Amino acid sequence: MNLLLTYDVNTESPEGRRRLRKVAKKCQCYGQRVQKSVFECKVGEKEYIILENTLRKIIDPNTDSVRIYFLSETAIQKIVNIGNAQVIDYEDPLIV
Repeated sequence: MNLLLTYDVNTESPEGRRRLRKVAKKCQCYGQRVQKSVFECKVGEKEYIILENTLRKIIDPNTDSVRIYFLSETAIQKIVNIGNAQVIDYEDPLIV
């Protein structure tokens, strides 16, 4: 499944800044950063459940938020990039 994951973590305290780093690091394991607090992810159902549960444990639900949008193939084909977008197509071969 294709996801657009966004988050907003309160960074007024050292604990908040730590949570922000943890959320970003966890999201990097599942997708690619397309903006500072926005990730595009392609995951299976099991991976999604693990990701959601992990993020629930990291954030403070009183001050932070995570929004996950499920994207259809049609929606992905309609993505428009304006400006400097370094996006990796997961379907193409990756050469390192």
